[in-house]
Amino acid sequence: MDVKSILNSNKDDKYSDFSSGLIPGENNILGVRLPVLRGIAKQIATGDYKYYFENECNNMIYFEEVMLKGMVIGCLKTEDDVYWKYVEEFVPLINNWSVNDSFCAGLKRTSRQLDYVWCFLQKYLCSKNEFELRFGIVMLMDYFLVDSYADRAIDIVAAIEHGGYYVKMAIAWFMATSYIKYPKYTIETMNSRISDDWTFNKSIQKMLESKRISDENKTFLRKMKRK
Repeated sequence: MDVKSILNSNKDDKYSDFSSGLIPGENNILGVRLPVLRGIAKQIATGDYKYYFENECNNMIYFEEVMLKGMVIGCLKTEDDVYWKYVEEFVPLINNWSVNDSFCAGLKRTSRQLDYVWCFLQKYLCSKNEFELRFGIVMLMDYFLVDSYADRAIDIVAAIEHGGYYVKMAIAWFMATSYIKYPKYTIETMNSRISDDWTFNKSIQKMLESKRISDENKTFLRKMKRK
């Protein structure tokens, strides 16, 4: 399979321009739509994926090539140790929010292995690298806001201090998501642990934008914003 040729045959210049506006700093966007990428990923994952990893991923120049590799990993039906090794090798390739968030969403095996993945994520949650840290935060948001892990996940994310814009936005997104299911603990932890006013206020803003939070709660949340 010649991946570059397939991607080029599915490019959309208008969609490329639209995507470029959403992903600052990413210049090599063909404009291949996500459903097309997912279809290609499933085809690769159920075929000779080892050949793909060894031969098609050595000179990735397009945004979609990196996105596709992450999608393929998420689709794999391999043994657990092989799967998470591929995940570990992919994380350093993440350099924008779109690849990161799509990759996390595709790692659905996590839900069946929470104890293992919790330990796996700790090194990323302590990282100084902006996108390694965002990877850890979004993974906690996607899979660990469940009763057995939520308090620990909220504690960890609220205590993160990092100047990176995409880390701060991930924290805000996480807090808005956790508030929907764990409102009292989320607010208490935000008040006690989030020291950065911008991140705190952005978390409140994300809650106010949510359609899953009642108007009554939003009235309360507006009063919490820091001056």
